[in-house]
Amino acid sequence: MARVICVAQQKGGAGKTTLVVQLATAFAEAGRRVAMVDTDPQASLAGWAALRERAAGRVAELPLSAVGGWRLGVELERVRRAADLVLVDTPPHAEAEARTAVREADLVLVPSQPSPLDLWASRGTLELAAREGRAVRLLLNRVPARGRSIAEAEAAMAEAGMAALESRLGNRQAFVRAIARGLGVVESEPRSRAAAESRALAAEIAALLG
Repeated sequence: MARVICVAQQKGGAGKTTLVVQLATAFAEAGRRVAMVDTDPQASLAGWAALRERAAGRVAELPLSAVGGWRLGVELERVRRAADLVLVDTPPHAEAEARTAVREADLVLVPSQPSPLDLWASRGTLELAAREGRAVRLLLNRVPARGRSIAEAEAAMAEAGMAALESRLGNRQAFVRAIARGLGVVESEPRSRAAAESRALAAEIAALLG
C-alpha cells in the first residue's frame, strides 16, 4: 500500500505545487511508482500535468487525479493500490479541505519561505497536522543564496520548536523553467544545483518514511 505525502500550507504563495512536482519527478527517477492528487480548485498541478502530456513517452508517467471534499478519501484508496507514493497538493485558505488530506497522510510537508512572517503563518498548518496525529515537517523553500533571512528563519524555527527537514529548495529559475515545460528539474536540468536539491529532498523524505 502506498505512503501518502500531503503538501499543505494555509498561506498562499509558499510553493506547494512546485514542491509536489519536484518530489514526484525525483521519486520517479529513483524508480518509485508515483501518483499525484490535486485538491486545489486553482488546478495548478493539473495545468502542469497537461503540459507534461506533450512529452508523453519520453518522461515518467505520473498519474493525476483532481478531486476534493468527501471524494478524496475514496480516490486515495483507489490510487494507493497502484503506487508506492501518493503526493497530494492542497489549497490555501481552506482548513476543511486541508484537514481531510492531512488525515489521510503518512507525512505532512509544510513549505515556507525563509522569513519570520512566513514561518509564523505556517503555525496553523503545523498545529492542524499535530492535532490529527500526523507526522509533519517544515521545508524551507525559495531559499536565497545568501542573506540574513536564513539565519532569522532558523532562529524563528528554533524558538517555535518547529521540526524542519535538513534539505531545502533554493530560489532558482531552474524550477520555474521546468514547470513551464511540464517537467521536473531532474528531467529538464539533471546536472543543476536545483536537481541536486530535489534528489536530496526526496532521499531525506524516503528515509523518514522508512
